[in-house]
Amino acid sequence: MSGGRRVLLATVICSLAAVAVALLSQYLFGMEPCAWCVLQRAQFLAIAFVCGLALMMRRPALQLLLSILALLLSLAGMAAALWQHFVANNAFSCSLTLADRIISGLALDRLMPAVLAPRAGCAEGAVDLLGIPYELWSLALFCIITAGLGVAIVEMRRSEASRI
Repeated sequence: MSGGRRVLLATVICSLAAVAVALLSQYLFGMEPCAWCVLQRAQFLAIAFVCGLALMMRRPALQLLLSILALLLSLAGMAAALWQHFVANNAFSCSLTLADRIISGLALDRLMPAVLAPRAGCAEGAVDLLGIPYELWSLALFCIITAGLGVAIVEMRRSEASRI
């Protein structure tokens, strides 16, 4: 398995693990998610899905294109985590925010309510895990995924160029 494919597989595993940890926190420890938390869950699930598709592709160009899409989703996840940390956590309600509009616009809260339905306002949804705000854990993982995908994309491009 090439290095790029290993990164894609690791990204799928890490993204799904992030959502699993969030669900454990919610259902075992009562840490109810706000709209920004749910949006980041959706972004991790989208990244896992796109990277899983990339792994199934045999055409290197499609694999590269899907890897770039996953990188863009990860950058959007970074933006959501930063917005949550610096702006949303200071607001009482997440209603009618961009995160809330995306979730309801895509019907994510109705498609998978146990996973993707916001259950808390922004201020009350601001919780720590091991003394670190939850969204900073999310941001760290998005940064790692972005870096890994960046390296994988460069490797895929080099591999493509050497075939020509």
